[in-house]
Amino acid sequence: MIKILIIEDEIPAKKKLKRFLEEVKETVSVEAETDTVQAAVDFLRTADDIDLIFSDIELLDGNAFDIYKEVQISCPIIFTTAYDQFWMNAFETNGIEYLLKPFSLERFRKAWDKFILLRKNGPADHDFILKLHEVIGNTREKKYKTRFSVNTHQGIYFFETKDILFFEASEGVVFAIEKTGKKYLLTGFTLKEIEVELDPMEFFRINRSELVSKKWIEKIERYSKNSLAIKIAGYEKHLITSQSNTSEFREWVEK
Repeated sequence: MIKILIIEDEIPAKKKLKRFLEEVKETVSVEAETDTVQAAVDFLRTADDIDLIFSDIELLDGNAFDIYKEVQISCPIIFTTAYDQFWMNAFETNGIEYLLKPFSLERFRKAWDKFILLRKNGPADHDFILKLHEVIGNTREKKYKTRFSVNTHQGIYFFETKDILFFEASEGVVFAIEKTGKKYLLTGFTLKEIEVELDPMEFFRINRSELVSKKWIEKIERYSKNSLAIKIAGYEKHLITSQSNTSEFREWVEK
């Protein structure tokens, strides 16, 4: 018996998954269906015998990766989402497949067959997870975003990621401040989405609204007991770290 948890907030997608599961030859049991981060965390804290998780990413109350920060799991995950920008995060957890919605029965079967193959080759939980990382984690290299584009009255303008001083979120939109001092509106992105596209060794989220480039940090000063003021080359104003991010920022900037 293969015990399954479905984390999905769209009813049609949930029904589709269950219908596809009826097509597999193995005996399966859907132990629970959750549609929020909190509900999934609550369930996984007490359930230690789940064999496979089907997990959407954007849920009613947040991002599914928050679940796996709260709860340590030993089973693989097949991610199902309409967004393609999260695949690296998926494989940094216990992800073994990334199904982009809408996916077909054939695509589902390929993901399922991968799970069955890995399950047969990894009888112990610990060995199983090591094998997952060996099979997929080490064979994928993250390609970070190297350039951005913005629409202007004159046309589409491109600029390199390495030339960006920092990103700033303001009133629901995101701006990129380039080394020339120009401020560009980036449409179709949230700051969180941009963050996962960038090299974490080069960019850091210093507070809820600003993401800075290590390359352009010129000077760091004490701002308050638990905050720092960052001087960015070519930019007049100081950027201030949040109290919760200051400690981690100090470690990051010295790496």
